[in-house]
Amino acid sequence: MTDTHHTDETDGDANWSVPETEVLAQARRLLESDRRAVLATVIRVEGSAYRRPGAKMVIPEDGEGVGHITAGCLEEEVQALASDVLDAGSPRVEHYDLMPEADDDVWGLGVGCNGRIDILLEPLDETYRPAVDAFAAGADVGVLTVTDGANAGARAYYDPASEAFDLGERFDADLAERVRGVAAELTTRGKADSVTVDLDGESVTVFVDGLAAPARLVVVGTGHDVGPIAELGSQVDFRVSVVGFRGAAATADRFPAASEVVSTSPARMTEEFDFDANTYVVVATHNYVDDRLAVEALLETDVPYVGLMGPHERFEEMLDDFEAEGTTLSDAQLDRLYTPVGLDLGGGSPYQISLSIVSEVLAVKNDREPRHLRTREGTIHDRVELSTDGSG
Repeated sequence: MTDTHHTDETDGDANWSVPETEVLAQARRLLESDRRAVLATVIRVEGSAYRRPGAKMVIPEDGEGVGHITAGCLEEEVQALASDVLDAGSPRVEHYDLMPEADDDVWGLGVGCNGRIDILLEPLDETYRPAVDAFAAGADVGVLTVTDGANAGARAYYDPASEAFDLGERFDADLAERVRGVAAELTTRGKADSVTVDLDGESVTVFVDGLAAPARLVVVGTGHDVGPIAELGSQVDFRVSVVGFRGAAATADRFPAASEVVSTSPARMTEEFDFDANTYVVVATHNYVDDRLAVEALLETDVPYVGLMGPHERFEEMLDDFEAEGTTLSDAQLDRLYTPVGLDLGGGSPYQISLSIVSEVLAVKNDREPRHLRTREGTIHDRVELSTDGSG
């Protein structure tokens, strides 16, 4: 049995901090309504910035903007420009210099970040529907938008599964081939950036936005500690599912942050979900038998992370029981099993424990070794080296 939960449009200060999945969900809801809106997207960053290319904000004509593109430096400025964009009915690119040495009396005061940011503002219209529909369906998609010249606003889509383009009405086929490698790379990695190419003697800039389907976080259990894990997981862009083995406790009302709540059994759990390489699982039933059955089933799937609540001694007992039954876990399976679950952050309250768990999942998902950023050399955010020779 599956119980789903729908999140309505947020309001107030919470609009700034919504996860990226909610920004795209809001864009889809607006497209399905008769309300006009503007989509603001960071398309280029030089130097340091709070957000990277691809960060989005949706601004309804009659309401507050949802999402954030900076740490709060530019949101009000961009929202004020939205009505001009709607009146003009065409996209525009705004350039902001937040470097301390900038001459501008406002943006040169060192507010926010030490960087230069380009933001694309465009009317949210049907040309963007393939992007939000693909994202909602859990499919990866690359969104290509021409941002300068007479053809500004022309849009195409790249499907990584078929390696094919949907060029729309105005996007040049030769231009698509020139940026094919870039589109494939950024879509695969879920990254975004602008690339400038020479086409028939003219310089053309294309913003390539790789929208990777959000990873799923499955929390197995329905105890009081599951709610904070689901809440924090949804806030960092996981699509959260809660799986319960005791029926009555597995309801959407108990776990409002989850996109779905499923009541099943350990034996049927892997039939309810596609436990693939983009799925991360935390097992927290606090029932030894259920935990053991769940772990055994999950390690037979492709999930890269299985976090198990409980102390080392309990897991050693589980290994002994597996061995007594003739089951030996391979090194590859043990490498995917994290128990006790979570990072050592020193906290003991429910939300502190949940934060340590979700942080560990993020570290595994992003292939990072948890450490202090002050010890990291180079930039905080990874940069993607791009080529426009058609090969990537």
